[in-house]
Amino acid sequence: MSEAVLPTKKQRELLSFIEKFIVEHGYSPSYREIMTGLDYNSVATVALHVKNLIARGQLRKRDRSARSLEVVQSAEKPKVVSNQVTPNEERWLVDKVEHFFRQAEQSVEPSQAQVDELYILVGALKVLSLEGAAESFTSRLIRMKKTA
Repeated sequence: MSEAVLPTKKQRELLSFIEKFIVEHGYSPSYREIMTGLDYNSVATVALHVKNLIARGQLRKRDRSARSLEVVQSAEKPKVVSNQVTPNEERWLVDKVEHFFRQAEQSVEPSQAQVDELYILVGALKVLSLEGAAESFTSRLIRMKKTA
């Protein structure tokens, strides 16, 4: 009958900072980066908060290695209430689509399946109201379709 204890405001800020940092950089922040990002006075303060969150099961650190913090996701998933995309999310999405385009373009001859997947990705950008990003990939997609 142990109910999960909700994090305090400071702990939520720390968890949120770590999650956003991982999304933006692909790895977790150092304690010093957390200290700077959240305007703490010392690394010891960060270490204390991290230790408490690990003890509460809301944060995990892999094998005592550097940059290995992971936010433990709660059982309750956040509800998506709109298709609004933040600038960081847009940058991440566009980078991912760019990666898939580069992979297909580096192929000797892109397969029809690759082209179809790229159409889906460009369509998804449009659904998310990222018309400019979708338009920037359209000419590349048309060229690729002609060679597939």
